[in-house]
Amino acid sequence: MSLLDVAPIIEQMLLTSDNVSDLNFSCGQKPQVEINGTLYATSPLGLGRLSAYQTEMIAMAILRDNADAASQLAKFRTADLSYALPGKCRFRVNIFQQRNSYSIVMRVIPHEVPSFESLGVPPQLKEICEIRNGVVLLTGPTGSGKSSTLAAIIDRINETKCYHIVTIEDPIEFLHNHKKSTINQREVGADTKDFASALRAALRQAPKVILVGEMRDLETAEIALEAAETGHLVLSTLHTIDASKTIDRIIGLYPKNEERIIRTRLAQTFRYIVSQRLIPKADGSGRVAAVEILRSNPRTREYIEKGESEGKTLLDAIRDGEIDGMQDFDTVIRRMIEAKAITLEDGLSYATNQNNLLLQLKGLSSTEDYNNPGRPAMKIPTPLSPPPAAPANSSSVLDMME
Repeated sequence: MSLLDVAPIIEQMLLTSDNVSDLNFSCGQKPQVEINGTLYATSPLGLGRLSAYQTEMIAMAILRDNADAASQLAKFRTADLSYALPGKCRFRVNIFQQRNSYSIVMRVIPHEVPSFESLGVPPQLKEICEIRNGVVLLTGPTGSGKSSTLAAIIDRINETKCYHIVTIEDPIEFLHNHKKSTINQREVGADTKDFASALRAALRQAPKVILVGEMRDLETAEIALEAAETGHLVLSTLHTIDASKTIDRIIGLYPKNEERIIRTRLAQTFRYIVSQRLIPKADGSGRVAAVEILRSNPRTREYIEKGESEGKTLLDAIRDGEIDGMQDFDTVIRRMIEAKAITLEDGLSYATNQNNLLLQLKGLSSTEDYNNPGRPAMKIPTPLSPPPAAPANSSSVLDMME
């Protein structure tokens, strides 16, 4: 089988599990699949450890019909693009050069647009679909489900509102059909030069909702704020770990002498900042989303405009804002531990403040072992580092692929 016909290789890797989130091709390693945050080696079509020649051939096969991405790879030594297996699924692909060879990472994008219910995100996020203007930001590390939650929001608006929606993505991930709304999806590189120029053009395309795949730079952030200030609902993502860091990141894009102005503008335009972390389920069946929600109200607007201080932090406002639909990571994680949805160790490793979470749990842990209901209490550990990942050669049905 020629490596230029990469589809059968990908298809066999996807058969490893229903929960494959990424495919990884790297020189010196067998082809790998990521399942619930852990990489496992596979041997599709008998492939063993990949040579530099083989990873290059796989990269060329994926790039074969995408001249723009091939040019980007030649010029910048990295390229982002989308790839599809017709009738099966689509991928968000990054090809990059390392140690004079190519590596390929392919994020699996399901054909079906997810719903709020299928994602298990808090129901109050449906209120975002009723907002008419302002900025809504989804944040979290790579692979935390930001794109899926944004897709669910867009789909809900599509089903309930007669709007014009414009998305600007790099690359396009979920494909939306026209329902009540009309949706135009533009891909950076294929349909537009960059986020900033597409966003500037969108202001002349009469949309009610604009989705910007990522706020990467000052120009994009500035135009997004302008769009929100002129009556558009702007949805976007940032790679930040929580609400406070998100505000800091946006302000940090601007010159220091503009901080007061940008704080005022942000306070007036932001509507929600939603941060996500995916935590392994206690039963090993997948991952569950822990979601922190910061919502605009007089207190949060004041803290953004004037800056945080002792006793006046956005985290304090979130913890006191449950009646407004707000929630902080550690409270959500504590409830998941109490409900046995996640293990104590995993919960602590994903917590914002391990010490505080331990203090909250100490009174509860004296009666029961959270990881094994009905057993005597386990000893609550001192603050710990994240647990080691399962080794790729752990005994598992997955290893049958090797």
